[in-house]
Amino acid sequence: MNQEQETKRMLSGKLFSPFGVGTEDWNRVHAAQKAFNESEFWQDTQAFEALKKCFGKAPEEMKLTPPVYFDRGVQIFFGRRFYANTDLTILDENDVCFGDDVMVGPHVSIYSVSHPIDPEIRKTGLEISKPVTIGNGVWICGNVVINPGVEIGDHTIIGSGSVVTHDIPENVIAAGNPCQVIREIGETDRAYWKKQYELYRQAH
Repeated sequence: MNQEQETKRMLSGKLFSPFGVGTEDWNRVHAAQKAFNESEFWQDTQAFEALKKCFGKAPEEMKLTPPVYFDRGVQIFFGRRFYANTDLTILDENDVCFGDDVMVGPHVSIYSVSHPIDPEIRKTGLEISKPVTIGNGVWICGNVVINPGVEIGDHTIIGSGSVVTHDIPENVIAAGNPCQVIREIGETDRAYWKKQYELYRQAH
């Protein structure tokens, strides 16, 4: 099977060989992320700008704090004003898509790839992938793991240490292992935080 066919299998959620999809993207993003991780990123943006060219989409105003790790890069699509704290890991054998204004805490891992449950098939080295979609205004707190096939709705908060194994709706606070909805985000929350913001503005 040629590289194009193997890549189509990967992106369609069928069993595929990670060694059959080619190494060009892998080599490029690994070289770029190594340079970024070792750069003086707080005063020299050249390595970051080079890394951004490896992604499927990378808006000008996005920010990453090294170290970072990406498998392929080309399957990652960042939204506007994306921010990730240190030690972001994304295994992007399938599409990983972020909406606008997403915040990611330290030590977050996002996986779009998995292995067969059957041990005999798992020994073949074949893998399976599913896309991950994260909506607008989502806040993913520290030490969260997001598994393949998950979709997180707009403006939701994923609490620290959560393992997200299934879809989470919009406008909720969710946490735990497995991650579960704790409560909705409502008018009481909005009123409280608007008041806190007004007090801040008055103090300045």
